Amino acid sequence: MKAVRVKEYGGPEVMAYENIDIPELGEHDALVKIEASGINYIDTYQRSGLYQIPLPATLGLEAAGTVEEVGSSVSQFKVGDRVAYTSVPGAYAEYAAVPEAKLVGLPDSISFNEGAAAMLQGCTAHYLCKSTFLVKDGHHCLIHAAAGGVGLLLIQMVKNAGGFVIGTCSTKEKAELAKAAGADEVILYSEQDFEEEVKQITDGKGVDVAYDSVGKTTFEKSINCLSRLGYMVLYGNASGPVTEFNPATLGPKGSLFLTRPTLFDYTADRQSLEWRSGDVFKWIGDGSLKLRIEHFFPLAEAQEAHRALEGRKTTGKVVLNP
Repeated sequence: MKAVRVKEYGGPEVMAYENIDIPELGEHDALVKIEASGINYIDTYQRSGLYQIPLPATLGLEAAGTVEEVGSSVSQFKVGDRVAYTSVPGAYAEYAAVPEAKLVGLPDSISFNEGAAAMLQGCTAHYLCKSTFLVKDGHHCLIHAAAGGVGLLLIQMVKNAGGFVIGTCSTKEKAELAKAAGADEVILYSEQDFEEEVKQITDGKGVDVAYDSVGKTTFEKSINCLSRLGYMVLYGNASGPVTEFNPATLGPKGSLFLTRPTLFDYTADRQSLEWRSGDVFKWIGDGSLKLRIEHFFPLAEAQEAHRALEGRKTTGKVVLNP
């Protein structure tokens, strides 16, 4: 089969499109013929070495497709089932061996592209506003990278829960997308000081929660945007990792909370995985959650897909099709 492999850490050029063996199945695995793979920022971290993974490796952590073969102990899925998954390495490929415990059924009303686009980013947005910080009516929420894949979904989920959204974006075009998704206010951080703008919008009170996937360049100011007992939710490092921080500063700033969540922990058990993916698919199906999938690349052009993502030339979701 064809797959995108990384044998050394580096830029997009280290990804090689090559032939490898179709993976062997364990007794609890299903062989999935992949129809669509989602691209996420974590893929670029693994490729660059910011997040160290064993090499050589096939990139990609989410996909949707059809079950082609099942292991001897698989009971929930059968050949021909439409499925989706996340948090299993190896999705930039034509086939993947996926543990049964990580698979979810893909409703007929959801396309393979939507399934691949919804799993990692949809379930991430879900845990951010349903578990890490439970958004309720009247909560003020700061969402960075508001026109990104997670950002656009998170805006909608927060608004559906009754929250007030302040988003940040780099361009006017992206700001329009965030507004269309439901953001109440959008700050162009390339032209405005988002800390000052948040204080003005909230009459100096600050926000209840800051969702920050940018990291290094926004971290300190995001904390300064919080109200008393506010939550700083750092869930990404698009601008680089936060390497120095003194927890003692959280006290004088209002007894603040800081967390660094990951999707793996919020979908570690079967009940959580089915709850989050089930909600996401249900909301897509009834129209209360709209996916924005604008960028499609053949599997062979994964390098170009990464360049577009890291060059901030994309909005919404980026999908690879084998």
